[in-house]
Amino acid sequence: MKYRSEIDGLRALAVIPVILFHAGFEIFSGGFVGVDVFFVISGYLITTMIIEDIDNKSFSIIEFYERRARRILPALFFVMFVCVPFAWILMLPGQMKDFSQSLLAVSLFVSNIFFWQKSGYFDATAELKPLLHTWSLAVEEQYYVLFPIFLILAWRLGKNKVLFIIVVMAAISLLLSEWGWRNYANANFYLAPTRAWELFAGSIAAFITQKHGVKHNNLLASLGLIAILFSIFVYDESIPFPSVYAVLPVLGVVLLVLYADKETFAAKLLSKKAFVGIGLISYSAYLWHQPLLVFIRIKFVNEPPLFITALVVLSSFVLGYYSWKLIETPFRNRNLINKSKIFILSFSGLVLFSVFGIIGNKTNGFQYRLDQWQLDILQWEKYPRHLAYKEGDCFLGPEQNYREFKSECSSDEASILIWGDSHAAALSSGWNKLHKLSQLTASGCPPIIDLEIPSRPQCYKINQHVVNKISERKYKTVVMHAYWTSYSEEQLKGLTSTVNQLRKSGVKEIVLISGVPQYQPSL
Repeated sequence: MKYRSEIDGLRALAVIPVILFHAGFEIFSGGFVGVDVFFVISGYLITTMIIEDIDNKSFSIIEFYERRARRILPALFFVMFVCVPFAWILMLPGQMKDFSQSLLAVSLFVSNIFFWQKSGYFDATAELKPLLHTWSLAVEEQYYVLFPIFLILAWRLGKNKVLFIIVVMAAISLLLSEWGWRNYANANFYLAPTRAWELFAGSIAAFITQKHGVKHNNLLASLGLIAILFSIFVYDESIPFPSVYAVLPVLGVVLLVLYADKETFAAKLLSKKAFVGIGLISYSAYLWHQPLLVFIRIKFVNEPPLFITALVVLSSFVLGYYSWKLIETPFRNRNLINKSKIFILSFSGLVLFSVFGIIGNKTNGFQYRLDQWQLDILQWEKYPRHLAYKEGDCFLGPEQNYREFKSECSSDEASILIWGDSHAAALSSGWNKLHKLSQLTASGCPPIIDLEIPSRPQCYKINQHVVNKISERKYKTVVMHAYWTSYSEEQLKGLTSTVNQLRKSGVKEIVLISGVPQYQPSL
């Protein structure tokens, strides 16, 4: 496979926005698309290597897995190993238990499934998960396991038919992602079936370039670069992802792969030493940035000062360089480490981290690290929030719809309704001790009609349902509360019209509760 320096430069264009996005630099509001750029690049490179080897009758699936193990596991294991003592020192048992479970999930190549079940990518709790970013590695690893087997089995049909099948699978995956963000947003974000089309886009580009070569087209290559940059600086967390919106950065990468030959402006720019250098260390830098950001946030309790965050970002690239030089490069050298050693080391690492993860889970995050008075304080962690919130019954999760409200949530016996997001749900237990209360609340869903929130696709219909119930039940009092500061000014504009509609529905008393006091620790 011929080396293309502009592909390494493209890797830099992927990793820099991702790191700066996770670091909280708002200008890179769409920096998360860097992961999508990585997926297309991976699909292109892996497919090119496999079909070249198959054409040359030299493909070995064992050697393929060996190359992937050399590429991925040594640096990943080293970062995981370094994370353990910091987690031990800084994390509470609950956090340590989650971290231990994530170690096991990473070792089994299913961290995307694990984090899907745990939380949303853009949730506040995601900022305290050192290995959250490995979800994308798990998607690629699952692709590495299955895609070569598919090519081997399908190759007898002929190259053109194989390409046609990949195009069909990509189309199905894209349609699935469009359906997914509307119905199962978290699953849609994390799981391979709704991400596969991005990898397949790279695979399709590989088939085309193998047959026709890389074409010279300044306009199309430049448009590809612009498409990626537009996504990075214009998209934000409100954009449903993946979805048709992801077509823009994905198509941008495909255009660069197909049309950015050495003489185009885009290729010359991406082939600059700075971009190529960052591209070479991009994998290691990506591995380091999330743990560094998480542990510094745990240490500072709140978001650290800007200069500290900037130092962490710089440290990600410095550590990335040394990981690339001292770990990645030697382990790729078959003269230094032969096939047997790489498989033994890989298997040993997987077992070691799996065992540690299992023990951490069984011991509730190595809870014995704490003395008795610390354990007494931590008992409050076990407060049955789900009972106080009425979770799953009167407080719906991100993927639940209004039909899942239980009948008692809008009781005929109650004259007061509390309506809003999780902050409103948190008030319901106290109100219930004073008055018989109805409760219709949903995660991330403020009490505002006609409001659409892409990350909470059920919110619009939930609020319509609440308004209908208010009109039907003739509540005398409606209590409205939410984590107002987490919503934009634009989103809150509908609050006035919501209050007016409640008055027209006959509500005599509307109680609007502002933000509750929040603890701000001194540092």
